[in-house]
Order: sequence, then C-alpha cells, then structure tokens
Amino acid sequence: MIAALTLLLVFQLAGEVITRALDLPIPGPVLGMGLFFLFLMLRGGPSEDLRKTAGGLLQHLSLLFIPAGTGIVLYGELIAAEWLPIVAALVGSTALAIVVTALVLNALVKRRRAGADSEGGVRP
Repeated sequence: MIAALTLLLVFQLAGEVITRALDLPIPGPVLGMGLFFLFLMLRGGPSEDLRKTAGGLLQHLSLLFIPAGTGIVLYGELIAAEWLPIVAALVGSTALAIVVTALVLNALVKRRRAGADSEGGVRP
C-alpha cells in the first residue's frame, strides 16, 4: 500500500512541478492525474496493489468533501454575492459535458455500426 500511495503522490508532485515550472493555467494535481493515466495506459493497467489501494481510497472518498464543505461555510458571503456566475458556470459546464458525451457516444456507435457493416456482420 505504501508503494501505491507513493506512486500516486509522485505523479501529483510531478504535475505540480511541471505546472509551476511552465506556468500552466491548470492545477498540478490535474496534470499529474493525466500523466498517471498515460503511465497506466503504457503499462497496461494498474497492478493489484494499486487496485487495492485505490479501492480503499474510494471507500473513504466522502472524507475528501469535508474541506469543500468547510470552504462553503467559510466563504458563504462571497458565494452569496457571486451566485449568478457560479450557477452559470455549473449549468454551462454540465450542459457542455452532456453535449460532448452525447457526441462522443454517437460517433462511437456510428463507428461500431460501420465496422460491423464492413465485416458483413449483423447490426446490434
């Protein structure tokens, strides 16, 4: 478990270092997560130890929302003053995520059907 946690933290640190060194506008942990994803793709997936560690972290995921809840309480006045941009960002990003997901799904379904047609198979 220590090795798996170390691996996760190394990628987070790498993302943070790259973000700060290149002055990128994205959070370091997000870049680290992308690097970790590429690492896992090249490696062929996570090891069993990494799976168990990630499963343990996911079981306690709700604990990670405590800082966010504290921030909402702490900055309640600011959130109340800026509620319109916050709501617009939430609704807009949700709508964009739904549209992009639908477009990707549509493209994948068309691709699958085209592959089945070219192979002489029956459409699902």
